[in-house]
Amino acid sequence: MGKLITIMVPAYNEEKVIEQFYSRVDIVTQNIADYEFEILFINDGSSDDTLSIIKGLRNFDSRISYIDLSRNFGKEVAMLAGFDYAKGDAVITIDADLQDPPEVIIDMIDFWEQGYDDVYAKRSDRQGETWLKKWTSKTFYRLLKKTTNIPIQEDTGDFRLLDRRCVNALRQLRESQRYTKGLFSWLGFKKKEIVFSRDARAAGETKWNYAKLFDLAIEGITSFTTYPLKVSSYLGVLISLCAFLYMFFVIIKTLVSGTSVSGYPSLMSVMLFLGGIQLLSLGVIGEYLGRIFNETKRRPVYLVQEYNDVRDVVVHENK
Repeated sequence: MGKLITIMVPAYNEEKVIEQFYSRVDIVTQNIADYEFEILFINDGSSDDTLSIIKGLRNFDSRISYIDLSRNFGKEVAMLAGFDYAKGDAVITIDADLQDPPEVIIDMIDFWEQGYDDVYAKRSDRQGETWLKKWTSKTFYRLLKKTTNIPIQEDTGDFRLLDRRCVNALRQLRESQRYTKGLFSWLGFKKKEIVFSRDARAAGETKWNYAKLFDLAIEGITSFTTYPLKVSSYLGVLISLCAFLYMFFVIIKTLVSGTSVSGYPSLMSVMLFLGGIQLLSLGVIGEYLGRIFNETKRRPVYLVQEYNDVRDVVVHENK
């Protein structure tokens, strides 16, 4: 028996595309000899028929396993659940929307056999995405790379192959507010890049609106850098210095010219400016305190409602 490779698929309301995704993956895996495959779906609290379709596919393909989470915990947490339950010597993470072509898996396995621990797919272009989304993504990664000492991989998603020792390392990182793309970089290990052209969604609509993308960006920044806190400190020092210089200027001007200082307009301008800076600084501090608060509660990162793996099928078939 060859090595076991787990293809891990987080899914949330993907009923329109899940069968098409499985067909593409099935063709790819059937053409790869000398390996065993586990296709592990993580149903992240879908409200449509995603889970029912997965169960139906499982009746025809014993390689399919699934985890049904008790509610929608988000993709980052769903991936952690997949890492916890995956049995493969290597784990390939891929979305169900077919924006990441399953055919790239063949090249990933080849590089893995050459000794690479993390074979990640880098997007050469992003079809089906607006100019604004591309620009905001590029700006975010540029900002994150400048504010952290970790070598962040730009234009990469979750589509990658991870060796078992990478998976075991990720399982040790149990923070509840997760930015997995950054964790991949934080792990280190021997990495290899594969460039591919990203397709538009095969069906359905993206679950990532701008509000969720903004929250994910905040997670990325607060998870891997304290630079915003440093910026708040620098602003405090700079504003204090400017206030001192302005006060010195007003005193000298009054003594020399004897003119009165205009009161209300200048006072209100300074108060509003300082108030805005203070609220901004408090917001930054609040983001970090909120993360500390959530982590100190030590709740389980996720809860599983139902789990079935390949062994359940084998036992059922042998009865």
